[in-house]
Order: sequence, then C-alpha cells, then structure tokens
Amino acid sequence: MGLRRRSGTTILFLLLSLIISSLSPTSTSTTTSSPSSENSFLECLSTHFSSPTELSQVLSTQNTTSYTSILQSSIQNLRFLSSPKHYPLFVITPTNESHIQASVICCRAHGIQLRARSGGHDYEGLSYTSEDPFEMVDLINMRSVSVDIEEGTAWVQAGATSGELYYRIAEKSLIHGFPAALCPSVGIGGLIAGGGIGTMMRKFGLAADNALDVRVVNSEGQILDRKSMGEDHFWALRGGGAASFGLILSWKIKLVPVPPKTTVFTVAKTLTEDLTRVVFRWQSMAEKCHENLFIRVIIQSTSATGGNKTVQALFNALHLGDVDELLRVTGECFPELGLEAKDCTETTWVDAVMYIGSYPSGTSREALLSRENPMGKVSFKAKSDFVKQPISEAGLAAIWKFFSEEVSGAMLWEPMGGRMAQISETELPFPHRKGNLYNVQYVAPLTNPKDVTKAMNWLNRLYRHMTVHVSRYPRASYLNYRDLDLGKNPKGNSNYFLSGIWGKKYFQGNYRRLALVKAQVDKCNFFRNEQSVPPYSRSRTCP
Repeated sequence: MGLRRRSGTTILFLLLSLIISSLSPTSTSTTTSSPSSENSFLECLSTHFSSPTELSQVLSTQNTTSYTSILQSSIQNLRFLSSPKHYPLFVITPTNESHIQASVICCRAHGIQLRARSGGHDYEGLSYTSEDPFEMVDLINMRSVSVDIEEGTAWVQAGATSGELYYRIAEKSLIHGFPAALCPSVGIGGLIAGGGIGTMMRKFGLAADNALDVRVVNSEGQILDRKSMGEDHFWALRGGGAASFGLILSWKIKLVPVPPKTTVFTVAKTLTEDLTRVVFRWQSMAEKCHENLFIRVIIQSTSATGGNKTVQALFNALHLGDVDELLRVTGECFPELGLEAKDCTETTWVDAVMYIGSYPSGTSREALLSRENPMGKVSFKAKSDFVKQPISEAGLAAIWKFFSEEVSGAMLWEPMGGRMAQISETELPFPHRKGNLYNVQYVAPLTNPKDVTKAMNWLNRLYRHMTVHVSRYPRASYLNYRDLDLGKNPKGNSNYFLSGIWGKKYFQGNYRRLALVKAQVDKCNFFRNEQSVPPYSRSRTCP
C-alpha cells in the first residue's frame, strides 16, 4: 500500500489539538527536545494519513491514556521500567505498511530518532529506550502469518512472536516446523535480524539461515524486497541487526521437516551425583552427537540436605525422533548421563516447543498466541560467550564456587556443531560457526532492589573469571544477547567504525563488510542506536 496524503489547515489544526498537550512540561520524559521540531514532526505525520482520526488511532504520546500500557506491554526486562534512560516522545502502533513509511520519512526530516519493537526482548531495551528524542514503532498489530505447506514457506510479519509462528505452522501441519527461538514470546522481526539461535540449529542452522526473502522500509521510506535491495543488503539484514539497516516489515522463511514424534527430557544432576564429570563429558560430545539431538545445560544453585546451597545442572533436551532412537543416540555418545525411557516424553514438535519454553504440562497450544512469556517478566542483566575448548574438571569446580554464593544467578550452555559447523562464518554476519563447542549465557536476577549491587558484582566477577575458558581475540558475544558493557557508539557525526569494539565481538571479521553495506544503504546513519553498525565512511553531505 502506498503512502496516502491529505493536506489542509483544518486537518492539521484538529490533529494538533489532540496531541499538543503531550508536549507540555508535565511530560514524564527527561529528554530535552524542541517543541517546534516536535510540532513540525507531527505536522509532517498528519500529511501522510487520510484523517486525524486515522492518525489518532495509531499515535500515542506521553499524556494520552494508552501510552503507558502500550509502552509497558512488551517490555520483557523489568529492569527498564525504572530505567534512567528516556522513553519515546511518540509511539506508533501501525496497522499497515504506509504508517511505517510515514514514520521513517517524518522522523528523518525532523531530526527525531526511530526505534522499532517486535517482541521487546532486546536485553538492553534499545527497541524502546534511547538517550535522544525518538519515536517508537511498536509492531504489535503487524503480526500476520501466512503458511504455504505446499511450497514449504511462510510469510511472517515482523511483529509476530515465535509462539504465534509455531502455532500457525501446526495449524497446517504437524510435520513442519521452523528453527526459531527457545522462548516463544521473542519477536520474529528481531530474532532473524540477529541470527536466531534455537533448539534445531544443529539440524537446520539459525533462523536467519532459513530466511528466503524480506520486506523492509529503508531510510528513504521506500519498501524493498530481496530483489530490489540486492544481495549485500539482504546479507546484512540476516544476522547483522536490522536496527542498523532498515525497519523490517516481514520475512519469508523456509519451513523445515520435523518427524511425527519428537522426544523431550530434563535430567538434573548435583555435586553428589557426579555433576562435574557429566558436565565435562557433555562439553566433548554435545556438538559431535547426532544433529537430531540438542541438549543444553542450565547451571544454577539449589538447596541441598540441611538447607545448604549446592550446584545443580539441568540437562534439557529436544530430540527429533522417538524415545527408542534417542536412547540409542545417547547410549552411543553420552552414556554418562544415564538417560532412561522413564525420563523421556514423546510428543509432537509443536508440543515439544512448549515444553522447552517452560509451559506447564497440559497447557493448551492456544497459549502460544498469548504473546506472554510463560516464565513471566523479570528484571535481569545478561552477558554471553563462546567456548572453543572443553573446560577441565578443575576449571568446572572453580566455576561451581560462584553458585554457593547468595545470588540466584544462572548459566545456560547451548551446544553448537552439526549444521552450524558446516556453514561458512562469512555466509551471514553471524560468524560463530565451526570451532565453537557451545555458547554461554550468564543471567543475574535484579528483582530485589536491595540485592542489585550484589547480583551485578556476582555477574561481573563470574564473567571475568571465565576469560581464560572462552574465545579470545576477540572474546566473542552473540548480538541477540546484547550487552552494552561491551561498549557504546560515541555521539556526534564522526566516523566511529574503528571505535566499535563491540562490533568485532558480535561479528568478528564480518564487521567491516557490515559497515561497508551500511555506507551504501544508510550513509547518513538514520537507523542507529547505542550499538548500531556505523557507515564505514560517512558522507560529507549528511547533516
């Protein structure tokens, strides 16, 4: 749908009368901005809508009754409910693509930043907070899923969650799936744009490896697809972070075959149950075992006899096959786990997704449509790593000491290998392929305000302790586990490519190519945030 224009002083007057109160000193934002530039932005926006009523139905400002509920609806990390960062001046909840085009055109013309939010899982809240005046485009109403089983594909709007996609696929077929997120409330738009680690990555690769086409709004407000944008731009969008290269409208994805029966299990081990030896063995086999098997390890503290804390490792798995096949596989590659048939549950793939996503047993599949995180919303800080060599049993024992402290943090280890090791590190911006045994996610809960300092201290000490065990030169991280501790882009109009240390950690050797693509498709750096890819060379004609 193209942009619709209607000018006239009557429309403008009516529109501004609806929203001018939001520019008053009673606004909750601490952002310093010019009321005249905000008025000019709103005037611009009004010319792209057929009536003030149409605009008022999708526009919220800080003084409208809908603002807070919309803003908070998809904040998955409660740390940002009381963040000193700034919330948006304006929130748009578009119902068609022309609304998004209008936002891009008017934000660019009037010096207002733009952020887009699909599922709200950005670990640092960059999709809905900024240090500069901005508009947030919330894609909550752009979440249709069109599945074509005969072709083996689906078009998914960026605002759809992984859970909504899984449900719509299962409506059509129980032997098709998609290798998307472990958490069903993650938005598809950002998931694929950052790579997309999931339980089937060892069989089929990342979510981004299975993206066939895209519709995106560029910095000129034009809608492009794979053919019109060219392969360099399409390459950058699949793992390089779409927030740097455009605003994703929808993805065309390739469905993957899944068997009628899949098997899931969770086996717990503690220190008294030979945990250290079993985890050590897991490191050596998890990425080499059959690609149908994904076993992640969740390391946390638990209560032992007498009330003392001890370490617990949960071996949480999805196998693309039945129980008998699973027992044969684990008997060959991981007998140390001691897996038995009674530990396992045979189910369909979509129900296995719900198991991995921590839905209570017996939950209806319709829960996937709720957009709610089944584990609830919490306040947390996270970091990530990649491991290339097994950590020794002595090294593991030293790590376990952190879990005897009075902090309920966790580590999640997710195995690589299989298809992940067969794809070149330059195929997509996501470079963490062959040679990586597993990735690590560190999570510290910040729910209790009294314990925030203690929890952050614990997380940072554990992260420093892991330095000798993880990848080096650079120490790698995963973009979708974003971490601002790795650095921020400096303000101003200077070329800051060389200062982007975080870029080398997320993208390694692909960082330079991303910056070159950025210079081609967004030379004036309109699409930006605290860790966006900068243009390799900035045009002198940019403001």
